[in-house]
Amino acid sequence: MSESQSNTLPEDNPLRIAGQTFASRLLVGTGKYRDLTETGQAIEASGADIVTVAVRRANLGQNPDEPNLLDVISPARYTILPNTAGCYTAKDAVRTCKLARELLDGHDLVKLEVLGEEKTLYPDMTETLLAAEALVNDGFKVMVYCSDDPLLAKRLEEMGCVAIMPLGAPIGSGLGIQNRYNIRLIVENARVPVLVDAGVGTASDATIAMELGCDGVLMNTAIAQAKDPVRMARAMRYAIDAGREAYLAGRMPKKLYASASSPIDGTFF
Repeated sequence: MSESQSNTLPEDNPLRIAGQTFASRLLVGTGKYRDLTETGQAIEASGADIVTVAVRRANLGQNPDEPNLLDVISPARYTILPNTAGCYTAKDAVRTCKLARELLDGHDLVKLEVLGEEKTLYPDMTETLLAAEALVNDGFKVMVYCSDDPLLAKRLEEMGCVAIMPLGAPIGSGLGIQNRYNIRLIVENARVPVLVDAGVGTASDATIAMELGCDGVLMNTAIAQAKDPVRMARAMRYAIDAGREAYLAGRMPKKLYASASSPIDGTFF
């Protein structure tokens, strides 16, 4: 029986990843914005503490003649989370994480994603497992993008990954959370943070993820491709908070038939 169905309320523990505590449960990306100014403004409005950066697509100093993303998302203010977006093999993903560690002065917290093919951008779980094992053995703290298979999610946790990040729908699709039951199973079985990664399209999607008991949500396209990214970033910030509060409060039980809002016992007519 899930916590929402029992009389036991979940504990209001802070978000802790790899020994660090974070105030915000919203993680945001840096791609698809019109320019770096908009990127910085939206990220600030989101209230996020963790900002993920695609090492293969963004300049973190490897190209000194180009604008540096770190000029608008300072590592002094945000926890930078390098990711392996665009990698289709374990070998490429491991190499990309090692490059990020060099560029960020030994930074070891990374987001691993190894994609299967370009149409769906679903994770290649065989290559993901290989890359995760290699990175963990090399001292990296791995947050891993994965399928919504509860057994594979548990295997990644047992391997030493510090956070499990199942997709809610394909990357950039905006379809919302399409696999609530699988995500709920992953949450119930996990002993590390579970964060929905991919599929969010609007604020209500983020709220649903949090109501399922997820520890956080990572998103990029839902904010960056909104008509007003800064306003959407604020909406997502509120949505995460609302979903978390609803989860902690414990929803009313679902019933097949109506139940009067005002009790009729003791009425005089």
